Amino acid sequence: MISADRPATRLATRLSFLVAGFGISCWAPLVPFAKARLHIDAAMLGVLLLCIGIGSIAAMLATGPLSARYGGKPVIVTSGIALAVILPLLTIAATPLALGGALLLFGAALGSLDVAMNVHAVEVERAADRPLMSGFHALFSIGGFAGAALMTIFLSLEVSALAGSLVCAGIMLAAMLFAWPRLLPAMKGEDGPLFVRPHGVVLLLAVLAMATFLAEGAMLDWSALLITQMGLVGATQGGLGYILFAIAMTGGRLSGDWLTARLGDYHTLLGGGLVAVTGFGVLLSVPFAPIALAGFLLIGLGASNIVPVLFRLAGAQTQMPPALAIGAITTLGYAGILAGPAGIGVVAEAVGLRAAFWMLAVLLLLVPFTARRTARAARSA
Repeated sequence: MISADRPATRLATRLSFLVAGFGISCWAPLVPFAKARLHIDAAMLGVLLLCIGIGSIAAMLATGPLSARYGGKPVIVTSGIALAVILPLLTIAATPLALGGALLLFGAALGSLDVAMNVHAVEVERAADRPLMSGFHALFSIGGFAGAALMTIFLSLEVSALAGSLVCAGIMLAAMLFAWPRLLPAMKGEDGPLFVRPHGVVLLLAVLAMATFLAEGAMLDWSALLITQMGLVGATQGGLGYILFAIAMTGGRLSGDWLTARLGDYHTLLGGGLVAVTGFGVLLSVPFAPIALAGFLLIGLGASNIVPVLFRLAGAQTQMPPALAIGAITTLGYAGILAGPAGIGVVAEAVGLRAAFWMLAVLLLLVPFTARRTARAARSA
C-alpha cells in the first residue's frame, strides 16, 4: 500500500498541479489563432471562451462527490489525461460549435483535476503533518509560466499550432503516466449523503476563497487598464503590473510552507490579508509609478498563501466530508473568477475603475477580519 507520507507521492501530487497549470496556459496563446481560423468576431469568441468556465463549474460540482466516494487518484488520472488529449483538438476544431464542445470538455477536465488534486493534496499534507499546500499551488503557477512560454516559443518559431499542442500534450501525458502509480490509491467511500450544501465554517471558507480569487482575477483582467488609465505606465507596458503580481505570487507560494509552519494558519491569513490590502492601498493612492507598481508585489505576496490555507482548513474541518468541502470552495472560488471581470466592469462603468479596485480591497479585508474565527472554527469543527 502506498504511504501518503513519502517523497514519490508528494512528487506525484506536485506533477498534478503542474499539469493543470501547464494545460490551461497552453491554450492562452492559441486563442488568436482559433479566432482567425474560424473567422469569428470578439462576441462569438467570448461566448466560446465561456464554455471553459461552464464546463469547469459543472465538473467541479460532480468531482467533490466522486472524490469523496472513490478518492482523488482515479479522477486526477482521468482528468489529467483528458486535458492532454483534448488540447490538440482545440487547434483543429473546424466550426464554432466544434470548438465550443471541445472547450466545454477541456474546462470539465480542468475543473475535475482542480478539485481532485486539492483533495489528494490535503491527504498528503495531513500524512506529512507539516504544511505542503503552498508548495503544491506554486507548481500550478510554475506550470502556467512554462505552458504559456513553451507554446509561445513554438508559435514564434512558426511551428504549427497543432504540432506545438501535440508536443505539449505529450509532456502532460508523460507527467500523468509517471504520477499515476505514485498517487494514493482510492480511499474508502465517505458515509452519508454525497451532495451537501456548504454550511458553517465551510461556507465561510468558500466566501473567503471567492473574495481572494476575485482579487486575483482582477489582476489578470483589469490591472493593465487600471495602471494605464492612472498614467503610471504607457499602453505598451500595461502588462507589467500582472507580471509583478504573478512573480510575487509564485515566490510567496514557494516559501509559503516554511512561513506557515512558523506562523500558523491564523497569522498567515491575518498577515497575508493585511499585506494584500496594503498593496491595494499603495497601488491606488501613491502617484509615483515605481512605488505604486510595488503594490502589485504586495498584493501577490499577501494573497499567495490565503487559498492554500483555506484548502488546508477545509480538509481539517469535520462539518462536511473534506472532498465535498474542497469541491465547494473550488467551485465558488472559480465562480468568483468567472463573474468577477463582468462585475468589475459594471461597477467601473458606474463609479470608475479605481473605485472598483478600492471595493476589492474592502472585500479582501474579510480575510484578516475573520482570520481568527476561521482558523479556530475549522480546527475545532
